[in-house]
Amino acid sequence: MNNTQNTAAIAEFEQQAPAARSVGAELIASREAQEVQVAMVAAKRFPRDVYNAYNRIIQDCKRRTLAEKAMYEYPRGGQTVTGPSIHLARAIARSWGNLDSGFKVLEQNATESTVMAYCWDLETNYRETKVFTVKHVRETKKGAFPLTDSRDIYELIANQSARRERSCILSVIPQDVVDAAVGQCNATLQGDGKMTKEDAVRDIIRRFSEQYGVTKEMLEAYIGRKAEAFTVQSVNRLRGV
Repeated sequence: MNNTQNTAAIAEFEQQAPAARSVGAELIASREAQEVQVAMVAAKRFPRDVYNAYNRIIQDCKRRTLAEKAMYEYPRGGQTVTGPSIHLARAIARSWGNLDSGFKVLEQNATESTVMAYCWDLETNYRETKVFTVKHVRETKKGAFPLTDSRDIYELIANQSARRERSCILSVIPQDVVDAAVGQCNATLQGDGKMTKEDAVRDIIRRFSEQYGVTKEMLEAYIGRKAEAFTVQSVNRLRGV
């Protein structure tokens, strides 16, 4: 996966005239446009082998370290929302090849940034984009606090952009390939035969209680469901904690 920052292509895709820029900015934009042109030519000359790309994705998903981070899960409205994580999406994109994905700050002032997340298939020229606004505010239990440090602002933007980038990648990659990757990750987590899901749930609850004094009820509140309904992803979330 190539993370080229393509200002010229972004402006063209959004059908907006580029704002007045300095000579340095124009040179950077010109260089970025040339890099994308080279990437597109390379993608046409060396198209992906779909079968090899698929096999690379499946092999990646056999790694337990990736499988444990492959799915996100959180409670919302009394239900559990789950799906492929940005870690899995980027791994799939990397093995699929000839893709350009990432995010670009289009406009920024002291209080907010306008950002575009995107994924571009350089072979087919199909692009998926999402433009959104990020307020320079950190939400906490004690209220909202404005951010002024450039590093804090960047980390906030990167965090919120990751979800949109994931959505763009998953819109470009064929759904059956994504489904196969998710299935392989689940098989990887359950395939070692050392511990069933029920045993893993009991083990994680015991460890939290003995080592940290955290009760089962606390874990159920954190996950958003009863322990009997914990999934493999629930256990992996708790292991991450």
